[in-house]
Amino acid sequence: MEQRIFHGEIGPSDLAEALIAEFNRGELRAQQFGDRELTAVQVSTRDRPSAGGKTALTITLRSVEDGVAVEIGQQAWYGVAASLGQTLLETVINPWNLIHRLDDLAQDVENLQLAERAWDIIENTANAQGATFELSERLRRLVCEYCHAANPVGDANCVACGAPLGNLQPRTCRNCGFVVRASETVCPNCRQRL
Repeated sequence: MEQRIFHGEIGPSDLAEALIAEFNRGELRAQQFGDRELTAVQVSTRDRPSAGGKTALTITLRSVEDGVAVEIGQQAWYGVAASLGQTLLETVINPWNLIHRLDDLAQDVENLQLAERAWDIIENTANAQGATFELSERLRRLVCEYCHAANPVGDANCVACGAPLGNLQPRTCRNCGFVVRASETVCPNCRQRL
């Protein structure tokens, strides 16, 4: 499962609405479960698809401090694999059968790209609402280790006592938005180098 965190004025319901608007049509259906703090959107093929194999994907949207954590689960792909196998088998038996299976083949390829499409919709919706992987302005405050005064991010020294703030400066992973310590070289969430 891949997780990304978007910081800003955005909630789970904003992303859920965008996902449902995109996926609740054609061969796919989308359903929303949960509440304002924790929402799951399930995207799956309809009960009797006219083309391609069956698949499903669950997207979990959770409120975090000043943003939303998005996690996309593993896609169920056995139905798509079976449909692709049937297309291959029929084509091996008679190459002209490929013509009759083109709709199935096109739908299977589209279904295999479901997670990528979901990330695109989530990122576009988040960007449209001003949410990014960067820390929001509201979270850009440091608490001095010595006097516990609030300080703006980027200040080298505490405004109250003058103590150094270099080790406290927060940052986020450019790949997934996870808040990391200044001393970390690899993101604990996505394992990418910082």
